[in-house]
Amino acid sequence: MKASSRVRNLPTPSVQRLPVYLRFLKEARRRGDDVVSCTRIAEEFGQRSVQVRKDLAITGVSGRPKVGYRVDELIEAIESFLGWDVKTTAFLVGVGNLGRALLNYEGFVEHGLDVAAAFDANPALFGQEINGRVVRPLDQIASTAARLREEGRIVEMGIVTVPARAAQPVADKLVGIGVRAIWNYAPVRLDLPNDVVYEEVKLSASFAVLTNRLRRRDADE
Repeated sequence: MKASSRVRNLPTPSVQRLPVYLRFLKEARRRGDDVVSCTRIAEEFGQRSVQVRKDLAITGVSGRPKVGYRVDELIEAIESFLGWDVKTTAFLVGVGNLGRALLNYEGFVEHGLDVAAAFDANPALFGQEINGRVVRPLDQIASTAARLREEGRIVEMGIVTVPARAAQPVADKLVGIGVRAIWNYAPVRLDLPNDVVYEEVKLSASFAVLTNRLRRRDADE
C-alpha cells in the first residue's frame, strides 16, 4: 500500500484526539512523570483504554506490558506523527476578527506553525501590526513569498479567513505561489488541485453538534 493511501485511511477521530493526549502528556512531564499507561489517559478523558491504545498505535509507538509508555518517547512520537516537530511556514489571508484571533494565538508556535505574514484587501488595514506581523496588500503575496524563499523559508500553507465570496480567488493566489496545504475557515468548499492538502474548518457543523447535545440534555432533564 502506498504511503498516501495509508494517510487517507487513517481514522480522523483518532488523529483529532492526539493533540488532546499530547497536552495531557506534557502536563504529566512537567509534574515529573516518566511513564504513563493507557488506563491513566483513558480515565482522564472518560474513554476506554483500548481506544486510547488504538489511537496511539497510529503513531507507531508501543507501550510495555504492565508498564505503559515512556512519556518523553510518546510525546516525541505524537509530535513527529502530526508533523509538529518541524516548522511549517504559512501565510494568513483575511485580517478580520477571526484572522486577528488566529494571529494572536500563541499556541501555533508550540505546534511548529510559523504564520510569517498576513494579508488583506482592505487598504485601511495595510501597515497595521498584529502580534509582530504587518498587514500587507493581497497583491504582495507573491513578492513576499519570493523574499522569504531567498531567506530559505518556503511557504507551505495558506490560512484562509476571508468571506466566502473571496475565498476561491485567495486560494488560487496561494496555490499560485506553491503552497501545498490550505486551511480554510471560509464557509465555502474550495476547488483545489489534487496535490494540495485541504482542511475545511466547519464552525457551523461543530456548533450544530454542540446545540444538539445541549437540547438533548435539556430533554433528558
